[in-house]
Amino acid sequence: MTCLRVYGFQCLILSMILLGFCSCGNDQNTQRKKSKKVSESIAVLGALPESAIDPPDNPTNAKKVELGRFLFFDPILSGNRDVACATCHQPEFNYAEFLETSIGVNGSGRDSKRQFLTPNTIPFVKRNSQSVLNAAFNGLTNQGEYNPVLAPMFWDSRAKGLEEQSLLPIKTLEEMRGHSYLEEAVIDEIIARIRKIPEYQVRFSEAFAGESNPVHAKNLAKAIAAYERTLIATNSRFDQYMRGDSNALSFSEKEGMNLFLRTGCAKCHNGPMLSDYKLHILGVPDSQNRKESDAGANNTYAFRTPTLRNLRYTAPYMHSGKFTTLDQVLLFYEDVAGGKVENPHVTAHQIDTLARRMDVNFRDISGIVEFLNTLNDDNFDKTVPTRVPSGLKVSGNLD
Repeated sequence: MTCLRVYGFQCLILSMILLGFCSCGNDQNTQRKKSKKVSESIAVLGALPESAIDPPDNPTNAKKVELGRFLFFDPILSGNRDVACATCHQPEFNYAEFLETSIGVNGSGRDSKRQFLTPNTIPFVKRNSQSVLNAAFNGLTNQGEYNPVLAPMFWDSRAKGLEEQSLLPIKTLEEMRGHSYLEEAVIDEIIARIRKIPEYQVRFSEAFAGESNPVHAKNLAKAIAAYERTLIATNSRFDQYMRGDSNALSFSEKEGMNLFLRTGCAKCHNGPMLSDYKLHILGVPDSQNRKESDAGANNTYAFRTPTLRNLRYTAPYMHSGKFTTLDQVLLFYEDVAGGKVENPHVTAHQIDTLARRMDVNFRDISGIVEFLNTLNDDNFDKTVPTRVPSGLKVSGNLD
């Protein structure tokens, strides 16, 4: 009997200790949840300016923009003359395309019907095709002066400014170069081709008046960049709201914006482009289109925060194109905050702290998506030239 009393007393003490531990854990969890729910202010967001800024050494003019449009849609810029910039950046898809990762060189067909020709030794493009629309505003934040020369480009921010960005796809094997030319030789080959086309000689002379020999790589980049700076959409209903029109958003859309701020989305998706333009490690699953894992910037699995503008037209999402809907993207963030890591090459401690502290719940997703749809603006230039000076297929081999 005495033993039973002692045993009972010990059990009581043990229970009290365990309750104490649970209580402490609950207090810590409560504090953690409270810290998660510190809401960002609407002041971290912003409307886009109505026009883009030119870099000092590339002032725009109508002839330069017209030249850049032709070059953007002309497959003369690719090694095999079968791919144009517009092959993977199509106007109807917000100057992106509806593919997980693109098929560039040695491809045929449009959108989901695009496939490699046979025989084929060209890999898929490494990452999802980012929209060119509003790329003129890359790097624009609410802090500091915007400098178009320093604008971060690509998923890993490996280029600065539209001028530098415009030539890199031409040099990339699977995007535009192909096997016919070495990376260090392909630009010279493209310039030599363009110089043989009388119409391009005239157009370069008009666009860069005063230069005796205007057809060169630097002006090629400037013309394409000048055209891309005209591809902007700056009057979404969100922009109208941020400029003072309180009726531009519905009550539920405003609630969705509050959820967006409260859940922590705006920690990274802020400013007029809803991007902090920083690199973050999230553990997004790899595309299965390539054998090797995509290790991102500096082999750290970090990728640049994308803009959230015009998401309706730019699916699929993330650098690997693994998510086809916005709901899937938000469910991914809910999983990340819950400790789940979807990329086996990334460990839990590598995941960005801001992502781990998000407080996205399934019940909030529809409201957030409703807000994200207010960032869409379909009023942008979709003009496709009926012909290009080379005489090749406009936009490359899409048929």
